[in-house]
Amino acid sequence: MITLLGKHGKHLTTLFQQIRGSKSWPVTKEVLDVQLNEIREAGTWKTERVIVTKQDALIRVEGSKEPVLNFCANNYLGLSSNAEVVKAAKDALDKYGAGLSSVRFICGTQDIHKQLEKKIAQFHEREDTILYASCFDANAGIFEVLLTPEDAVISDELNHASIIDGIRMCKAKRLRYKHRDMNDLKVKLQEAKDCRLRLIATDGVFSMDGNVAPLKEICDLADEYNAMIFMDDCHATGFFGKTGRGTEEYFGLQGRVDIINSTLGKALGGAAGGYTTGKKELIDLLRQRSRPYLFSNSLPPAIVASASKVFDILMHNNQLSDKVANNTKLFRSEMKSLGFDILGDNHPICPVLLGDAKLATVFADKMLEKGIYVIGFSYPVVPKGRARIRVQISAAHSKDDIMKTVNAFKEVGKSLNVI
Repeated sequence: MITLLGKHGKHLTTLFQQIRGSKSWPVTKEVLDVQLNEIREAGTWKTERVIVTKQDALIRVEGSKEPVLNFCANNYLGLSSNAEVVKAAKDALDKYGAGLSSVRFICGTQDIHKQLEKKIAQFHEREDTILYASCFDANAGIFEVLLTPEDAVISDELNHASIIDGIRMCKAKRLRYKHRDMNDLKVKLQEAKDCRLRLIATDGVFSMDGNVAPLKEICDLADEYNAMIFMDDCHATGFFGKTGRGTEEYFGLQGRVDIINSTLGKALGGAAGGYTTGKKELIDLLRQRSRPYLFSNSLPPAIVASASKVFDILMHNNQLSDKVANNTKLFRSEMKSLGFDILGDNHPICPVLLGDAKLATVFADKMLEKGIYVIGFSYPVVPKGRARIRVQISAAHSKDDIMKTVNAFKEVGKSLNVI
């Protein structure tokens, strides 16, 4: 080994021995324990509750004697366990197998992948679509391909981590504007006026607060400064807007956004997968250059088929999006009437602001005792002093489910002197 590795052979051999279990390995248990203890002491340790049933409005959590109502999931349309969606996945598993064992351009594309991409483009009224293993991958794969050092990307400061990470990988000039602050966005666009391309990047809906990007104003500024718009619409696709077409439809701005990225892992079946949809030339370029697409296995057939069935359901009627909208209106109005501070813009993400991190944790635990599964969010997931219970409404919830949850909030809120 030393001969093959040349003059650095002894050092590398020692490193290999360390990695194989030597006590002198530099990343010792003590080093890791210091970091882990820092997380615990900061009160930001994330404990994962274990669900022992399928994802639905009513679930069973390991350690709980009775089923509990789930108000934590991104299962906005209640389709994660829909019988038609599950059957489509089972049928695809029988017909197409468990997976493709390859990336798309080698031997990992099946007819159902192309069919789903066509349906997504039709749903969004775009020219073409490209599938990814996740929307995190879709966001990681676009900025580096599209932007050069001669360009600028101007990003909302509270954009999702995947957008931030994707932007880090490109060589364009990077500018951040204050959250939903159109005056600051205008300043940044003026700063980038001499760049070849200007790309505004925003979430459609910001998941921590449930607030919506001021899309009309963003579009108007993009027109004024000849800029493109990229939007991550993961927390809107399928259920937000009159027919579930997302943030564009919510504002009546269909076709104004240049690039839309979204996920199949929330409202659209809840399994996995993401996509970019837009102009055909853009999608063609991503197929040639986007690294997460070129170097990741194609989506498993069962996931493709289940998502395809979801789009069939959505394009035939909008009953589910109507239901989640009505459930959202009911929950928000009832909670506000009790005196709770509910954040957000009429979106199914309904953060109940509590302020104190420990209070949020205790509140969530007491809600679980009453049969309601919710989670407390605190720093660094949200700013200090802005801890909350993030409630997520679904079309799978009945009116009785909503009112049971509201009553539980009332009882716990009074016992903890919140209301």
